[in-house]
Amino acid sequence: MSEQNKSLLALGIPFSALVSVIFGLMILSFPIGAYVVFNSSIEDKINYDYPLTGNDVFPVDVNFEIPFEFQLGDIFIFVWCIFIILFTIAMLGPKKNFLKSLSPLMTEGKYDLNSNYLVSIVKWFSILIVISILIDFIQESVGVPTEPPEAKNLLLQFFDVTTAPIIEEIGFRVFLIGLPLFLVYSHKASFLVFLKSLWNPTENLHIFETKKALILIILVGIFFGAAHIFSGEPWTGGKFAQASASGIILGWVYLKHGLVSAILVHWSTNYFIFSYIYFLADINEISIQNAFSHSLTNTFEILLIISGVLSIGLLLLNYLNKKKEEKIDSSMSDPQEKLDNFDVP
Repeated sequence: MSEQNKSLLALGIPFSALVSVIFGLMILSFPIGAYVVFNSSIEDKINYDYPLTGNDVFPVDVNFEIPFEFQLGDIFIFVWCIFIILFTIAMLGPKKNFLKSLSPLMTEGKYDLNSNYLVSIVKWFSILIVISILIDFIQESVGVPTEPPEAKNLLLQFFDVTTAPIIEEIGFRVFLIGLPLFLVYSHKASFLVFLKSLWNPTENLHIFETKKALILIILVGIFFGAAHIFSGEPWTGGKFAQASASGIILGWVYLKHGLVSAILVHWSTNYFIFSYIYFLADINEISIQNAFSHSLTNTFEILLIISGVLSIGLLLLNYLNKKKEEKIDSSMSDPQEKLDNFDVP
C-alpha cells in the first residue's frame, strides 16, 4: 500500500465511522420530524390541520392568489415523501450504494469522490457546518451577532424550514445556476439534455474549465446570503456571510453532484437538525433556544465538526495525490524519460 493510500486510510476509517453514525441519525430524523408535526405540543395555537393557501407554500410577492388550499399536514407529508425518495436515490447511487462506497476507503485507502451521493452529502454538510461555526465565531468576536427572525409560530416555522430546501434549491440553484450553465456549455439543443443538465450539470454538460461556473456560483451565493437579510422576515446582518458561504457550497455541490445532493445538503442543515431541536424542546418541555444548548445537540455539533475536519483532510489529500499523479504522468510523457524508464525483458 502506498503512502498516499495509508494517509487516506488513516482518515478514512474514522470518517467512515462518523458518516455511518450521521447516516443513521438522518434516517431517524424522518419519523422524528413527523412526530413534531403530528404529535408534539410545540405549538398550542395551531396543529397539523391548519389551512394553507398556495401563497403560504410559495411565498412570492404577487398580486394574485395561487388557487389551492391544503392542510399543513398534507403539504408536510408530500414534501416529506419527496425527501425520502431523494434520500433513497442518494443512498443507492450514482455508481455504488452507501456501504460499498465506504468499503474501499476503510480497507484500501481508496476514495472515489463521486461514487455515492450520500457520502458526498454528509461530507459537504459537515464542511458547511464547520465553515458556518468559524464564521459565526469570528463575527461574534467582533460584535456582529447572527440572530434569526422572531418565530411567531413554532409549527409554521418548522414547516417553512422543511419546505425551504426544495423551494430555494430550485430557485437559486436550478434557475440561477443550472439555466445559465446550460446556455453557456450545452452543445445540443435537446429538451432531454436540458432536463438532464438541470438535474446534474457536470454529468451532462461539457464543462471543461470551471472558472465561469465558479464565478456564477459565487455571485448566486452572495445573492443567496443577501436574500436572508433582506427578505420579508430577515435575519440580522451577521447571517449574510454565513448564508453566502452556504450558498457557495450548495452551488458547488449542485455543479459537481447534482440537484439531489444540493437539496439534501440543504435538507440536512434545515429539516435534519431542526427535527431533533424541536423534538428535544417538546419532550423536555424547554424552549427552542434552550434545545440548541442541550447535551444531545452539543454531541451532534461535535460529531459534525470532527466529520467536517476529516472531510477537509480527505479533500486535501485527494487533491495533493491528484497533483502528484499529474506530475508523474507529465514527466513520463517526456520521450527521454520514457526511454530511461523502459525495461527490456
